[in-house]
Amino acid sequence: MWLIPGKPLFGQDRVLDAKLHHVRSGDQPEWASFPALPEAKYLEIRFTAQVNKSAYTLQLRQQDVKQAWRVLLNDSILGPLVTDEKDMRTYLPVPAGRLKTGENIMRVATASPFSDDIRVGEVVLDNRPVNQVLNEALVEVEVLDAKTKQPLPARITIVNAAGILQPVSTLQSDLLATRTGVVYTGNGKVSIHLPAGSYRLYAGRGFEYSVDSVNLNLKTGERKVIKLAIQAEVPTAGWISSDTHVHTFTHSGHGDATVAERAVTLAGEGIELPIITDHNKHIDISQEVKQLGLNKYFTPVMGSEVTTPVGHFNIFPVAPDAPMSNYWAKDWNALALTLGPPAASNAIILNHARDEHAGFRPFDPAHHLAPAGRTLTGWTFPANAMEVINSGALQTDNHQLLHDWFGMLNGGYQVTPVGSSDSHDVSRYIVGQGRTYIRSSATNPGQINVAEAVNNFTAGKVMVSLGLLTELLVENKYGPGELVPAAGEVQVTVRVLGPSWVRAKRVTLYANGRKIQKVNISNQTAAGVKWSGSWQLPLSKQDVFLVAVADGPAGSMPYWPLVKPYQPTGPHWEPLVMGASGAVWIDADKDNKRTSAKEYATQILLSAKDNPGKIIKKLAPYDEAVAISVASQLQVQGIHLTGNKFTKALQKAKPRTLAGFEQFRKAWQETQQAAAVQK
Repeated sequence: MWLIPGKPLFGQDRVLDAKLHHVRSGDQPEWASFPALPEAKYLEIRFTAQVNKSAYTLQLRQQDVKQAWRVLLNDSILGPLVTDEKDMRTYLPVPAGRLKTGENIMRVATASPFSDDIRVGEVVLDNRPVNQVLNEALVEVEVLDAKTKQPLPARITIVNAAGILQPVSTLQSDLLATRTGVVYTGNGKVSIHLPAGSYRLYAGRGFEYSVDSVNLNLKTGERKVIKLAIQAEVPTAGWISSDTHVHTFTHSGHGDATVAERAVTLAGEGIELPIITDHNKHIDISQEVKQLGLNKYFTPVMGSEVTTPVGHFNIFPVAPDAPMSNYWAKDWNALALTLGPPAASNAIILNHARDEHAGFRPFDPAHHLAPAGRTLTGWTFPANAMEVINSGALQTDNHQLLHDWFGMLNGGYQVTPVGSSDSHDVSRYIVGQGRTYIRSSATNPGQINVAEAVNNFTAGKVMVSLGLLTELLVENKYGPGELVPAAGEVQVTVRVLGPSWVRAKRVTLYANGRKIQKVNISNQTAAGVKWSGSWQLPLSKQDVFLVAVADGPAGSMPYWPLVKPYQPTGPHWEPLVMGASGAVWIDADKDNKRTSAKEYATQILLSAKDNPGKIIKKLAPYDEAVAISVASQLQVQGIHLTGNKFTKALQKAKPRTLAGFEQFRKAWQETQQAAAVQK
């Protein structure tokens, strides 16, 4: 509790507390970036005042707000803090008569039992109503395409002199979506009302475009007209941008983006093939998009997030008269009966596999052995794709889901990697921040051949993006989702792409999930192509899949901020931008098909007939992934790798075989520990 007598009134503003305070709900620290101990569990400020005969405004600053915090004045609720982790000012109306003569008490508190470290303070009381505070100056903004000079849908971000998101006021319009410090415009134009002061305005249009900005010093009664010009910086010819996980508040019932606002945000972020996936509903927004005049910017596809007790699965495309999937299924086998078999024309995506919903985590170590891509429940995996980047549910380990995907490929599943946003909101989670690029012949984003896009998607002809793109080409011909014929060696070419405002630090090439090449990138802020290079790779005895991954520090980007992990596994997190190619398969064994590590392992065990010496000898030409699968299959058969015969045989094993067995041992130990905790 803070006892603040209140400073004298200067004009309309009265500073009740000039400091920012750390308060915490729950008993455990949430993030290491906060002190170990909070100042208190809530913020309380006492100040003297006179009863207000008209509406006033209470202003404060907030950071890292994840739970539902409320602001109370004299035990009456003024309103909530904005549930958003970003650094922002918040304005709350103080109704006439809410202040009393004498001592007043303002409190910021939450009833949530969950850990939430927040900072709140810098509290100011203004003796004018909110609409008057926000209407001291006017800025007429137009965002143009730098090449065509035509207005362009865009996202405009407004921060004050301290870099904090600033509340604004705009006129009501179906072509605008306005939140604290953010305005999306569907036609590139908007009139923004602001308090007098100093600001910086940014204009952008998602990952592919540059960012333009301007500094403003606004006086009371002033009107300024500004034009900002942005241009496409990332070459994406032959690809379309898709967000396969898009919600609306209108139909999902949480978040805050109405259908009209969702259409404006999709146009403003440059998403060309959005999949509308409201929970257990089939929603078609194409008519609303057409009425808004935004249908030339994207082709919406009707899908559904089948939200079950055993995981969430996005399916698309969905026919308007299609029956609803059995979202009460208690296991994947029952669910698969209504989802239908994964097919070229039917995309089924496992969403946020490491997050827990309804008490179930699909890839929890208790029932999923990640390095082997092995489900321990006995269920059949019902999907042909999985999210490896979900910008609305990032992982503490940024690469965790990528490695889970590698395990699934090694386990014999043909699974497409997916980037998505899972956005229900206008601004808290940016739609299209995580996205998937799909091979397409389309040149008009408003007339995309959906059947072609879905077929290419399920074939794995994709790239996954969170601020970067990583192109992978083998023999200057074969890309993601394709099979490269055998040769003595293959040339692998990689390009790392991104806009000028994103930094790329390194690029890594994986074979069957194992790092085989790594390069640091020096020209981190180049626009378009940030790095390109090639390697000559000798072929081994076995088929392998190649994946290239680039990443870099996220930095401070008020116009494109990353949100902290939704379900963190620890208090430390390093925000990264990332880009991953889809998998390119090398047909090293010349049988004209993709042969997984699991298939090689099965062949080895059949031919070796459980003889440890023969197993180890036959493993010699193969990589760690095959060794992991052999160890996994032996464990299923009840054969212990620590027995005398195996221990002796392992003395003659290749280092990569030993490495694979060790990876399995650690993963199995984690599985046993997780299962014990659940019991």
